[in-house]
Amino acid sequence: MKFVLDHPVFRAVSDIVTARDAEAFVIGGYVRDVLLGRESKDIDIVVAGSGIQLARQTAKALGGNLPVSVFKNFGTAMFRYEGCDIEFVGARKESYRGDSRKPEVQEGTLEEDQQRRDFTINALAVGLHQKNYGVLIDPFGGVDDLRRKIIRTPLEPGITFSDDPLRMMRAVRFASQLGFRIRPDAFAAISENKERIAIVSKERIADELHKMVLSPKPSVGFLLLDQCGLLPLVFPELSALKGVEVKNGKAHKDNFLHTLKVLDNLSLHTDKLWLRWAALMHDMAKPATRRYVDGVGWTFHGHEFLGAKMVPGIFRSLKLPLNDHMKYVQKLVLLHLRPIVLSQDEVTDSAVRRLLFEAGEDVEDLMLLCEADITSANDRKVRTYLRNFLLVREKMVELEQKDAIRAFQPPVSGSEIMELFGLPPGPQIGALKNALKDAVLDGMIPNEAECARAFLVEKAKELGISVKR
Repeated sequence: MKFVLDHPVFRAVSDIVTARDAEAFVIGGYVRDVLLGRESKDIDIVVAGSGIQLARQTAKALGGNLPVSVFKNFGTAMFRYEGCDIEFVGARKESYRGDSRKPEVQEGTLEEDQQRRDFTINALAVGLHQKNYGVLIDPFGGVDDLRRKIIRTPLEPGITFSDDPLRMMRAVRFASQLGFRIRPDAFAAISENKERIAIVSKERIADELHKMVLSPKPSVGFLLLDQCGLLPLVFPELSALKGVEVKNGKAHKDNFLHTLKVLDNLSLHTDKLWLRWAALMHDMAKPATRRYVDGVGWTFHGHEFLGAKMVPGIFRSLKLPLNDHMKYVQKLVLLHLRPIVLSQDEVTDSAVRRLLFEAGEDVEDLMLLCEADITSANDRKVRTYLRNFLLVREKMVELEQKDAIRAFQPPVSGSEIMELFGLPPGPQIGALKNALKDAVLDGMIPNEAECARAFLVEKAKELGISVKR
């Protein structure tokens, strides 16, 4: 089979290796994605000899001053060109110790390099020397596996996964991303080797989880993680949502399956990574808050508050970034019931103002999450909820245009309040600021300085605070 190589880097490499009669190949994900009709921005080139030397020669041929990043410990080098990351490595063979996923590496042939690859669909190579330029080299039937949508290992799967346990996560991730099926013997080998995931860094696991979360239908990956036994090892809080308890003939829904349905629903409307993570975490506290109340049934009171408190610990455990992304997820977990409560009751201006104030610029994301959270099998109930959410959205637009609550700033600042009453910073100033905020959000006064000062004078009298003379 001839393969079309249309990126300038391929011709540059071909000229260099042909001139010195060396072997070089584009290998792995780029070849796979082109055959699948997917865009690829990562190009891996394997060479018989020094990948670092070829990277420098190619960069010079393409532009002279292209910066090349060299990783001597791994024998690799890379540079960026025309929107692609180009990585070069010498062909190698590997051997592993049982207690580490870091291999002992030796120079090898292309065949040995292809054997060490994780899956047949990632072992595809295309020649770059003039004598075999564009020729596809497929010793393990990877093209056929692409056609049949199968994840299969080049070697015996138990060896492949035991050698590098991260490959178990990658198998699940590729199945989720591509909609492929893991071959039964490979899936069985994952289950048999699952405990070896403990030697893989949390950061590498998190990277695979991110890619599953961003899959077209993320539930596929998480269901596979559950079925092979990896889920409780890599994400125990999600696994803890599994199961249904029955009491007095009443059962609650399986919150694991519900969470995956919410994530799939949300994924139809957004590819925002951290919004999807918020969907995964929104009901994390349900196991801890589950109670059966006679005459009422199963309740999960306060799961949004406890869930928000759990978010930092989950982020630390999974080695996710402890920054604004965490605070964003925490906010959405805390607020995820608010629009639902609003949609069940009369939609008051005051309640909508408070929602706008607390959600701020993330209010649209919150609404998307809440709409995805409607997973009832009762179509009439779903239509009712969504219709009521539409009323909430209309009220939000109306009040935002009138009051600009999302960008709310007190019409009178704290320093102005201190000046007005001749008070130092302290509890009294805090009480007045809170009273002013509540008055604006509840619609008692307009968000204007003159009305705010008049309100503060009256409120101060109630609190026994004298106006500065």
